Amino acid sequence: MVDDRLITVGCEPDRDRWRCEVRIGDDPDATRHQLTVLDEDLLRLAPAGTSVERVAEASFVFLLEREPRESILRQFDLPVIARYFPEYEREIRRRLGA
Repeated sequence: MVDDRLITVGCEPDRDRWRCEVRIGDDPDATRHQLTVLDEDLLRLAPAGTSVERVAEASFVFLLEREPRESILRQFDLPVIARYFPEYEREIRRRLGA
């Protein structure tokens, strides 16, 4: 299991969405992921003022609690998580204080 302090997130706005680059680990086997977060998803899942980076990081912590970093898709839209883990939205709202 990768320590959640080893999750690095960088996000850039792109019209009505954010494009995030996520790196898990600082070792030679570190994985890289591209995550897309729509503004509407950010508003639905997190309290006002929560950064998209915080939502992305919390989402990857959630994923790492359930699967190894190598199993996480390399590119996906945030709502895809709920397809694999139906409890995701409820849990992420709780974690972010929404």
